[in-house]
Amino acid sequence: MQDTFHGVIAFALLAGLLVIGSILRNRIPLFRTMLIPSSIIGGMLGFTLLSMGWFPGYQPSDFTSLTFHFFTLSFMSLCLTGTSRDASLSGGSIMRGGMWLTIIWTISLGLQGVLGYLVIRGYDAITGAGISAWLGAIVTHGFTQGPGQALTYGSLWEGEYGIEHAAQVGLIFASVGFLVAFAVGVPLAKRFISRGLNANKVSRLDETFRSGFYPGERSPITGRMVSHPASLDSLAYHLGLLAVAYVITHVWLVFMQGVVAGAEPGGINLGVLFSHNLFFLHGLGVCVLMRLVIDKVGLSHRVDDESLKRITGSSVDFMVVGTLMSIQFSVLYALLAPIILVAIAVTVATFILCLFIGRLSGKLGYERVLTSFGCCCGSTGTGLLLLRMMDADFSTSVPKELAFFNLAIIISTFHILFIFAPLVPSLGGWGYLAVFGGTALLFVAAIPLMLFRRPSSKTGEVETKGAAS
Repeated sequence: MQDTFHGVIAFALLAGLLVIGSILRNRIPLFRTMLIPSSIIGGMLGFTLLSMGWFPGYQPSDFTSLTFHFFTLSFMSLCLTGTSRDASLSGGSIMRGGMWLTIIWTISLGLQGVLGYLVIRGYDAITGAGISAWLGAIVTHGFTQGPGQALTYGSLWEGEYGIEHAAQVGLIFASVGFLVAFAVGVPLAKRFISRGLNANKVSRLDETFRSGFYPGERSPITGRMVSHPASLDSLAYHLGLLAVAYVITHVWLVFMQGVVAGAEPGGINLGVLFSHNLFFLHGLGVCVLMRLVIDKVGLSHRVDDESLKRITGSSVDFMVVGTLMSIQFSVLYALLAPIILVAIAVTVATFILCLFIGRLSGKLGYERVLTSFGCCCGSTGTGLLLLRMMDADFSTSVPKELAFFNLAIIISTFHILFIFAPLVPSLGGWGYLAVFGGTALLFVAAIPLMLFRRPSSKTGEVETKGAAS
């Protein structure tokens, strides 16, 4: 039985580091003042201890699969959660709000790639270091997409085109992106909350928020029992609902992989669309359909939304710790200077992009600023974690907008993610700039269309940009 414990202990390490992180957040004044999430503290501690060899028998790769599945669970549980009935917490159409997030993310995907490529080209011209500019280009797959995609495309570039260290640099950028998301995002959230710009007033800068723990006499009661504990514990019941969705998604993918095997219309390998690497995307669709059926047949009382929100929040915490523990130190040290230069350029550009467009999006615009910055510097899970600071119980419509956004970005960036990204080094410099830069410019041009007719913040009726001003 000893061989079965490796993965279980890896999970236990993540859970233990979360507890340690929460204690450090509560006890260290600097952490309380900076509002650093416990998952970040625990993840950085785990990265340090793992790099020092204090977890014998474990490598960063041992935490990659756990990170992937917690990311998947966070959004599948979110899509099983019902919609808030509080109109004050709605930003209008979920589809419209999701389109704003999609526009920001798509522009970021193109912009970050162009900036990373140009920064390394400039660095080489000044220092003569001879570093491949594609190591700068991969920043967008680390920042805007996250560790999974950075590793996927980096491995392709490294194996097929000989771009040395592409996979590791991609993972480093993904990890740096997570740190940047919180280094900038947390103070930004603090500023928004202190000025009362968040719609969900459950999130406020009181001592409980800073310490990270509720006093015993003022602990909120959340969730309700759905199943009688004599039959089945309610938490196990809700985990079982997600398990059903997981199995359905797996069976669907296996079936479709057999259907599209060998099919490459237009040179596009359809098998990629039904790969388990895109499990979360198909899982979102399954959970949306499950919730629709549950509501239509009148069984919504058999699902407790608060319990699902707790599963979502817990999954996000585990995902962040696991991602930070996937960092490898050696390549970071060797390419420290160019990595820092690229990260700074991308961070500044992304911050300006998210702040400007997010504030144009109307009601809940500040929530979208923070969420989109997290998504464009870490992953969708990071955006969700930052949003939780302004929307502590996920009661606004922005979390559902994120679910729509995850589907929409597949369409808006299909040509990049499934056609051009795997073969980027073969495009050449000008070809790369045309594809990624052109995509960013195309979606910049879409902003006036979103502004032309938008809901009035007072009446909810559609008005033109001129009437709104």
